[in-house]
Amino acid sequence: MRRHAVIAVAMVMALGVTTAHAQTRAGTLKKVMDSGTLTIGYRENALPFSFTGSDGKPTGYSIDLCKEIAVAVSQELSLPNMIVNWVPVTPENRMDAVANGTVDIECGSTTASLSRQEKVDFTLMTFVDGASLLIAEGSGLRTINDLAGKRIGVVPGTTTERAVADFLRTTNLSATVVPVKDHDEGLAALQTSKIEAYASDRTILIGLVLQARGTSRYALVGEDLSYEPYGFMLRRDDSAFRLVANRTLARIYRSGAIGQIYAKWFGALGKPTPALVLMYALQGLPE
Repeated sequence: MRRHAVIAVAMVMALGVTTAHAQTRAGTLKKVMDSGTLTIGYRENALPFSFTGSDGKPTGYSIDLCKEIAVAVSQELSLPNMIVNWVPVTPENRMDAVANGTVDIECGSTTASLSRQEKVDFTLMTFVDGASLLIAEGSGLRTINDLAGKRIGVVPGTTTERAVADFLRTTNLSATVVPVKDHDEGLAALQTSKIEAYASDRTILIGLVLQARGTSRYALVGEDLSYEPYGFMLRRDDSAFRLVANRTLARIYRSGAIGQIYAKWFGALGKPTPALVLMYALQGLPE
């Protein structure tokens, strides 16, 4: 009888190990294990978070974080030769690309919102920003209210588009919203006076100014239009993959390694805001 009991316990333990192993290899992790490839979506011109560098490769703050996640995935699956495939995405197709499996994770500057979570999931927060407006110096514009009767450029399908619409509606401010394809087109429209202001997240606007060529000078209006908590998009109901990503981000925040990454991409802008420092502290979850 005792021998049978020992065998039964061993079978239960083996079953438990097998079940846990199967759970670990479900969803995206199984997909990566079977293919040997992790596919990452990135933005080509969302400086300084995600953009194409001078060498033609993806680079930026978000890219550095996602490279760490890729390393963690290869270690989790014992795939030292795992291939990382980088696929460019746009504001219009980025959610669909994650939801339909074109990319496994999107590493850009996407705001984590409840409505978006109807379609995708998000990792821990990766940044905190706010939507603002870029204007040309000497334009006479100083506050948002000065934009009455003016043209505001914005990329459709972004939370900034919604923030601008909400502001105009609640303040009854009469301004024309002009859709632009991306940040490059928005800056070009501002440079050629096709619009009087370009709306996007404050940090992205500063990145555009730092990268702008020529003698034009720009400024940001004093007020923010919204609160924008960034996260990396991944497919819904994929807890095993999300846990690998979250463990990686939490470790980077908790260890203080995020300081070097922040300084690399935002050092010219000064120290992180109190809100961002608090975010790093709160998202540095313990093991």
